[in-house]
Amino acid sequence: MDRSSAGIIGQYTRSDNGYNQPNGRAPSSRRGRYRHATGRQWNNPPRTAPGRNEFYHSSGTRSSQHLQCRSVNSAQDFNALIKPEIMDDLVSQSDRFGHRYNGRNHGQYASSIKKYTSAVQRPLNRAEQSQLMRLLQNFTATRSWNWRSLTTTLHSFTSAGVFTPHKPRDEHVKLTQAALLSTLLDAIIFKCNQKTQARDIDAQGITNLLWAMAKLVDNGQERTTELKEAMAVLLPHVNAQKKQFIPQGIANLLWAMAKLVDNGQERTPELNEAVASLLSHVNAQKDQFDTQNIANLLWAMAKLSDNGQKRTPELNEAVAVLLPHVNLQKANFKPQGIANLLWAIAKLVDNGQEQTPGLNEAVAALLHHVNAQKGQFIPQAIANLLWAMAKLVDNGQEQTPELKEAVAALLPHVNTQKACFRPPEIANLLWAMAKLVDIGQERTPDLNEAVAVLLPLVNAQKAHLKLQDITNLLWAMAKLVDNGQEQTPELNEAVAALLPHVNAQKDQFIPQHIANLLWAMAKLVDNGLGPTPELKRALAALLSHVNAQKANFKPQGIANLLWAMVKLVDNGLERTPDFNEAVVALLPHLNAQKNQFIPQHIANLLWAMAKLVDNGQERTPDFNEAVVALLHHVNAQKDQFIPQHIANLLWAMAKLVDNRYEQTPGLNEAVAVLLPQVNAQKDQFIPQHIANL
Repeated sequence: MDRSSAGIIGQYTRSDNGYNQPNGRAPSSRRGRYRHATGRQWNNPPRTAPGRNEFYHSSGTRSSQHLQCRSVNSAQDFNALIKPEIMDDLVSQSDRFGHRYNGRNHGQYASSIKKYTSAVQRPLNRAEQSQLMRLLQNFTATRSWNWRSLTTTLHSFTSAGVFTPHKPRDEHVKLTQAALLSTLLDAIIFKCNQKTQARDIDAQGITNLLWAMAKLVDNGQERTTELKEAMAVLLPHVNAQKKQFIPQGIANLLWAMAKLVDNGQERTPELNEAVASLLSHVNAQKDQFDTQNIANLLWAMAKLSDNGQKRTPELNEAVAVLLPHVNLQKANFKPQGIANLLWAIAKLVDNGQEQTPGLNEAVAALLHHVNAQKGQFIPQAIANLLWAMAKLVDNGQEQTPELKEAVAALLPHVNTQKACFRPPEIANLLWAMAKLVDIGQERTPDLNEAVAVLLPLVNAQKAHLKLQDITNLLWAMAKLVDNGQEQTPELNEAVAALLPHVNAQKDQFIPQHIANLLWAMAKLVDNGLGPTPELKRALAALLSHVNAQKANFKPQGIANLLWAMVKLVDNGLERTPDFNEAVVALLPHLNAQKNQFIPQHIANLLWAMAKLVDNGQERTPDFNEAVVALLHHVNAQKDQFIPQHIANLLWAMAKLVDNRYEQTPGLNEAVAVLLPQVNAQKDQFIPQHIANL
């Protein structure tokens, strides 16, 4: 449901990352041309930003007054960092020592920019970035730079937001960013391709670089040819140095790879090998991961699984060893960690993770802390938490008092933070509320108010919604209406705003989107939404793609599609050639997947076929075979049908017979097994069911 919208919440890393030599000494030139004083290594305590690293620190002084490596606090004027003399000095140092210049001073300057953003607790804003870029036009990395200077510079600039593409972006800023990034990546590629004895590559630098590249892409930087090449040459070094990574490095690397894959990185053999080698070390170092590492690791595994990672023994073992540590360290998780963990656990379960006692215990421990820290969650965390709870319940999690209390605690904050939600968060929130209501959540005043404040935001941000957001929103609105939500002007306006985007993006919807969208349109029409021109255009656009993607629909998709198409026709929409072609295309796939339909699918499909026949559908061999297959499963699953299913099934069989369908042994047997269920569940039928029966 949320392939791209939920996950680690972006914050800035706050450690400095100027390198020291392992022995604590700064490097000096071979011929004594210049020296740096001895530096000491700083050990800052870990903080909460995802992807954060333990970096090499440097406090080495140098002759230039402009590049003293000192902490920058929020009171210091940013202008002190962008004096022309600074760049003059850097260029002078580079020119003076030529190919012997190792880039150390440039790395120190990059660290000073990062220190500034750490002190003010935010990345560079657009104005600061623009001012800095004028200075950085002559900031050029070369292949003579050592590994530490390169990794320090790229990581520091990325962390500080130097490469973040602000909108609108000045052309000079864009060009300078591209040129600076290009020189850094070129030198990194050169370094990685050197012969083994000439390299100075270390595990910490690999971690910092992959984290930086993941952050670059996540912040909107284009995945250029150079960036892809740098990634490709770095990945083999992960496997080569796998034994050198400390626990935090393992967590950050897996986070980075998951982020890259989520942003379109191809899952090459090198990437798969790197992931596999790191996962094997999670178990070996399980007792050394802190709370942030645990949150990042589980988030990464969930995101990788969501993007096609096989559930290998290494991945299953890594999840299994981490879950007990969630409970052990539950009191130490901050709001962001709680949100990320619950999201990750929900996503893992949604991708087939067994709900073991260890998993259930971890969920229970985290839910308790949601209520305790309810006032500290940022908008993205609120959206992720409500999505996670809805998804867990949808996959069989019991609606415990702790879960209900957590939902109740979060809902009021939707209203108070309504202006801060981004398009994916709006979609996830409305999806979560619709799903919770559908599985028994009471429609409290807080829930109704949350829905009411979110609906106007759909129209306001319609241009920024992605395919999945559009699908989730239309599904959510249809489900809410189906569960009693009033079709207010705001809801109708939100639907009207989304429908044109369905037609505009019709070529990009995957089978699941097509099935969910058609189901949503059918539900909305069935609950009183008029067949507007926008709806008709959206319907026509989607039907044309059913035939093209017919082989890719899962059983639930087939059931939803046939039910939706019939329901739309039953509400007055025309049976177009595309409609007829879609029905013909789906019937053979219904037969092929007949053993995978659950009771609800069987009831809906038989109802749909009876309706089709009642509306003139030709009874082809594929059609008859589908009916026979479904009738067989009525008997096999007879004890699992709820009253609504029983009423629909008996109505469907009567309608089929009424339209000259032969009373086969299969049909007679299905009727015979359902009639006792009518008596057994007689007290649960609503008036409409009784009338149909």
